[in-house]
Amino acid sequence: MTQNISQLLASKIRDIPDFPKPGIIFKDIMPLLADPHSSRSVYMAMAELFAGYQITHLVSIEARGFIFGAVLSQLLDLPFATVRKPGKLPGKTRQLAYTLEYGEGVLEMQEDSLPAGARVGVVDDVLATGGTVGAACELIRGFGAEPLISVFAIELAFLGGRSHLAGRIEVASLLVID
Repeated sequence: MTQNISQLLASKIRDIPDFPKPGIIFKDIMPLLADPHSSRSVYMAMAELFAGYQITHLVSIEARGFIFGAVLSQLLDLPFATVRKPGKLPGKTRQLAYTLEYGEGVLEMQEDSLPAGARVGVVDDVLATGGTVGAACELIRGFGAEPLISVFAIELAFLGGRSHLAGRIEVASLLVID
């Protein structure tokens, strides 16, 4: 990763104060997605972060993670699976309930998403507290698969997500905001 990609990404992220609730500063990726040249550069840089892990499958987390995950699965020529909130996936699913800093959450994946032994890369747009990614890793392990690395466009370091994930999955981010 170069300083240039971090600067490019920082220039294409818009802060939206008090969204989705007061006190939150939402990192809006839509300006990045509106610029095909810049978004292509970010996708390519994210793909490079998976190098050396010999992943066999790519998983992303709803909803904005799907944007990155679908493109990266094509770039990396890997099968793609999704982690979603309950009731959003057809067919049989596996669920995992987990604790958030403000309550409970539930994630699910389709029953046939991952084969046992899969070596999984996880992708999402932003790493915040790490709670959802940590739960996704546990869900992935429930398939007998191994989550190896999680890649993010943006990491909000001040929220401690990387430390929450330590020992559970490797973490790589293009832009780290302190």
